Amino acid sequence: MKNKFRYIYLTLMTLALVMLYNACSDDDTPGTPSIDYVRITDPDSADSLIVSAGQGQLIAIMGENLGGAISIEFNNIEASLSIPYVTNSSILVRVPTDIPEEVTNQFVIFFNDGYTLTHDFTVAINKPSVTSMDCEYVNDGGVAVIHGNYFYEPISVIFPGDLEGEIVSVEDETIEVIVPEGATEGQISVKSTYGTGSSTFMFRDNRNIVISSDPFTGWWNADYVVSNPGEDDPELINGNYIRVNKTIGSWSWVEVAGGPASAMGDISKNIPDEAILQPGLYSLKFEVNTLLPYDNNMIKFNFGLTSENNDAYQWAPPYDTEGEWKTVTIPFDEMITSYEDAGSVIEVSEEGYWCRVLIHGSGELDCDIAFDNFRIVPNKY
Repeated sequence: MKNKFRYIYLTLMTLALVMLYNACSDDDTPGTPSIDYVRITDPDSADSLIVSAGQGQLIAIMGENLGGAISIEFNNIEASLSIPYVTNSSILVRVPTDIPEEVTNQFVIFFNDGYTLTHDFTVAINKPSVTSMDCEYVNDGGVAVIHGNYFYEPISVIFPGDLEGEIVSVEDETIEVIVPEGATEGQISVKSTYGTGSSTFMFRDNRNIVISSDPFTGWWNADYVVSNPGEDDPELINGNYIRVNKTIGSWSWVEVAGGPASAMGDISKNIPDEAILQPGLYSLKFEVNTLLPYDNNMIKFNFGLTSENNDAYQWAPPYDTEGEWKTVTIPFDEMITSYEDAGSVIEVSEEGYWCRVLIHGSGELDCDIAFDNFRIVPNKY
């Protein structure tokens, strides 16, 4: 009797294992891949179905039996496909940024068994994006270096005054262009076949300048102001500038420019209240020209304070423009945080603000540095 029950038990177990194996095999056997829809990847917009996307946009392809995908091409340009982002029901992929030679308005998914799946989908070619310049102050006839993206030729660069510059060279993310005669301050635009993009910054930005030396104001240091450059001086880019050309010993105290609001005059009131209350919306910008590398000691900036702070903000070396004027951008919230950490109280002042450039730190510096156009300006035009 025991043998009979053992036989029945083993038979039932065998049948159960066979059924389980068959069930698993059925689940693992993929069917024909198919696409249900394409959507954006934002979880809050999961029901936003799309039939097109911009270059570089991350999309989710939803469907069935997609797990065997090994590559995807948009307009015959291969996209970067990461295996962790491929499942049987979805594929996450970023649309390529390259310009297609042939526009098919389709993407094709290639599978590991040789199967291909084609889906109608349009890639929108982005208009130019203009994000920065090596120097925001370039004289007429000088070569401006513009940075951004989607610089697809043929392109043109339009300066304020609706003046077109002469293109010197174009790379993927950089344009060199000659500034036309008569250009004024304002936004720069880059035009391509796919649209027009305007700069997020202002060319020759003259807003909210707090130290300019046009005219000189403050306690220090009128002797550093250059009005009529000699052969060995940098060129003027916006009136007078400041040049410090001497050896500065370790922990020497060299106040380059500035002073309290009472000494600076009305220029000290140029910092907007919004910059003090919401510093994350603003940046300190200035032009600098290092005729010798700034490679030692420390340069300290005070802007937006009601009294001096000898420990903050520290603009640390190294920095070297190799004898060219360049624009430096420092997020204003970083400066404000450094002041608060050093014990300063940040508050709006109707009387204006303390402004100072101080060289004071460890290590001897063979200094030859020029400055101009210290300004607190919005991050977006």
